[in-house]
Amino acid sequence: MDFGKLTSIEGIQFALPAAHPRTTHVLAQGKKQPLQVFVGCPVWACKEWQGHLYPQNTPEKQFLQHYTRQFNTIELNTTHYRTPDDLTIQRWYKEAGNGFKFCPKLLQAITHEHQLTGNTADQLTTNFLTQVAGLQDKLGLVFMQLPPYFSPSEVSKLQSFLEKHFQLPSQGRQPLPFAIEFRHEGWFRQSQAFEKVCQLLETYQIATVLCDVAGRRDVLHQRLTTPDLVLRFVGNGLHPTDYSRTDEWIQQLKKWVAEGLQNAYLFIHEPDNTKAPEMAAYWLTQLNQHLGLNLKMPYFYGSKKGVDTLF
Repeated sequence: MDFGKLTSIEGIQFALPAAHPRTTHVLAQGKKQPLQVFVGCPVWACKEWQGHLYPQNTPEKQFLQHYTRQFNTIELNTTHYRTPDDLTIQRWYKEAGNGFKFCPKLLQAITHEHQLTGNTADQLTTNFLTQVAGLQDKLGLVFMQLPPYFSPSEVSKLQSFLEKHFQLPSQGRQPLPFAIEFRHEGWFRQSQAFEKVCQLLETYQIATVLCDVAGRRDVLHQRLTTPDLVLRFVGNGLHPTDYSRTDEWIQQLKKWVAEGLQNAYLFIHEPDNTKAPEMAAYWLTQLNQHLGLNLKMPYFYGSKKGVDTLF
């Protein structure tokens, strides 16, 4: 992921900011239910994973099948560029393992080209949501990445978009779990504007996306609007800080779980993503150890002594 990427991370303060005060309230208001945690990568089509995450000489057409037996979710970025057709949805559903969750990113034409407005944007949105709903029980959540030029001055566009495509809880829960990522620096410079839009998301029961990346520490706002964490964690080539940052996140998760966190979607990025499975495995190890979970660990082919030797 190029957003927030730096040529050097020297001097970057990676410590997590304090959780937003409203987050505790949001978590406390959620229905009490068992925690569900999903950890995955942003791609499955990576040839470098042959003989490592996938068996040697695995055909590319089988990558998805093998990926979904290794991790239980994916940040589905391909949908940012093209709405999947019926045959694609059916194939994805058939090839994914039980309990797997796809998390599609909303079509770029809706968010970046049309900026959520106009008949074309409405038609594209309706079609997109209809298509991904075909993933049925293997759909995790849909997330929308607002462009870096979508500023607080355009909040009315977002509000109109939500009114058209999502129902208020009093009208019935929206059919698809949804989350939104904000990128324009103005959202974080203008705390009142960001809090106002977060209250709007609370009303519609839509989650925020947190992004932990070296070059944009402001997008790590720690403001949850539902009892769900959606985190895009961007590492730096398995630098020691990747592990210390993960450790700090685990402690934050323990606090949020105690306060009522219900779902955590954790998407692990690394430069060119060839090392993302190793970082995701470290997350899984720490989650199991410190949160008392029993999440399935990936199997690395060619590693004779097990996953622990990777760290």
